[in-house]
Amino acid sequence: MEYVEVQGARVPKLGLGTWQLEGDECRRIVEAAIGMGYRHIDTAQAYENEAKVGAAIAASGVDRDELWVTTKVWMDNAAADAVVKSTHDSLRRLGLDHVDLLLIHWPSQEVPLSETLGAMEKLVRSGEARYIGVSNFTPSLLEESLELAALQCVQVEHHPYLAQDRIRQMAERHELMLTAYSPLARGEVNDDDTLKAIGEETGKTPAQVTLRWLTQHRNVAAIPKSSSKEHLKANLEVFDFELDAGQANRIAKLAEGKRLIDPDFAPQWER
Repeated sequence: MEYVEVQGARVPKLGLGTWQLEGDECRRIVEAAIGMGYRHIDTAQAYENEAKVGAAIAASGVDRDELWVTTKVWMDNAAADAVVKSTHDSLRRLGLDHVDLLLIHWPSQEVPLSETLGAMEKLVRSGEARYIGVSNFTPSLLEESLELAALQCVQVEHHPYLAQDRIRQMAERHELMLTAYSPLARGEVNDDDTLKAIGEETGKTPAQVTLRWLTQHRNVAAIPKSSSKEHLKANLEVFDFELDAGQANRIAKLAEGKRLIDPDFAPQWER
């Protein structure tokens, strides 16, 4: 395993995303992932699976200090009091006394950013969150956030078809972790001729090539979701090879601004 090391944090570069994992399947997959060696788990209030994630963590027997657990504050909870209350609820569901990273899930159009981030910083001071960050923020919103609070992470959709060069460069400049969600473009990478060709060159699958392309960046972590133990295992096997510059450039040329997650409440995305 390789790690993102920023601001005193040491975060596994390959984690498990849990969006759309529900009920007993969620618990089974998270527990299996931890058993395979995953130590970075990403959930959110909006996923409605924090209790199952927490049950899997408890059942795993792994020391809490070995895990990096992220959850996210939903937009409806952006007001200061709601940030605190909803995070306490998240901790109760997770069965934890703190999360390693607390993110704003999506920017709110109703509550000032300063209010939300101020409440999150209080949770850092109380020890209930080790670090805070933002998710689904544009470069200008990220810049505004950095002027208001000490952030550790920005999480965005990032895969070969959606370049995030501006955000990644900002993250590097400000010593932030960039967490790539939907890194396999909901499975689209598996049918990509370029990625298949590079997979043949490296003896890896298109998904493994994609995850390596992302994690070769110093400060990038990726959190693919999987409901298959076979895929969970394969996703971990991406740190025993390197893509050369030519291969990385071929992947970078696949970018076409293709955004898979774009709800009505999303911010106005910037080019």
